Amino acid sequence: MKLPLVVGVDGSGSSLEAVDWAVDEAARLGLPLRIVHASLWERYETRVPSFATGRPAEEVMADTIVAAGAERARLRRRDLDVTAGVVNEDAVSALLHAAREASALVTGSRGRGGVAGMLLGSVSLTVAARAVCPVIVVRGEKRNRQGGYGRVVVGVADPTQSSAAVRFALREAEARGCDLDAVRAWRRPAHEHVDHPLIVDDAAGVREEHALALLTDALAEAVREHPGTDVNRRTVEGPAHHVLQEASTHADLLVVGARRRHGHLGLQLGRVAHALLHHAACPVAVVPQRS
Repeated sequence: MKLPLVVGVDGSGSSLEAVDWAVDEAARLGLPLRIVHASLWERYETRVPSFATGRPAEEVMADTIVAAGAERARLRRRDLDVTAGVVNEDAVSALLHAAREASALVTGSRGRGGVAGMLLGSVSLTVAARAVCPVIVVRGEKRNRQGGYGRVVVGVADPTQSSAAVRFALREAEARGCDLDAVRAWRRPAHEHVDHPLIVDDAAGVREEHALALLTDALAEAVREHPGTDVNRRTVEGPAHHVLQEASTHADLLVVGARRRHGHLGLQLGRVAHALLHHAACPVAVVPQRS
């Protein structure tokens, strides 16, 4: 039995964009879609006056939000297996619990309660930092969200920290019928100052060659599993979050890894993934790597 693709909804425009993205993704991968809305209305049911009739307003709102999300999904893709439900938990807990039985989890970049000026909602950020399955935060312009560039980008760190992200990215590229751009950033040490320009160029060349070797090593096994997908390898000098943010401007999906340490309950995201969730120009997939 295939695990469903789960998408969280809260009635915001951002979450409806996430539904659209999740419908297309589920159809590409042949997965069922599960729509989840978190609501704690039952905790306040006792506040309804004893003389009141009908259902509590909070319950009606929760049911309306999830029903609207399900209807939107079915209208977009009538042949898709769609289920939907309200979960009596806070949003973070509901999505983290749903992630345990999901192939991946999809969220919008901002919720209904988003604070003006914030680039990413706290729910999406927390879920991306703690979920046991890949989390896709749907952000960026319409062309990026709808696959207008035909390009998937994966940021590659060390081979031991990137295998899950690379496999996820290759699966995405294969399902979309597009190339995969595998990018590794490299930098010169801040203290590397020499007088002769030829020595500087030689040192930079050595570092770039080392970055390419690590990139090739990180891709080797996963590429063999997807022989029909073309992989473009790129090494770029500069801070990783700047390099990948630039790459995201002409991409449909940006994939990055995030280490998950066993037994650690705090946020486990990493500086690069954190920055990209706030600033990338396209949807970002954060893929957990167990260590």
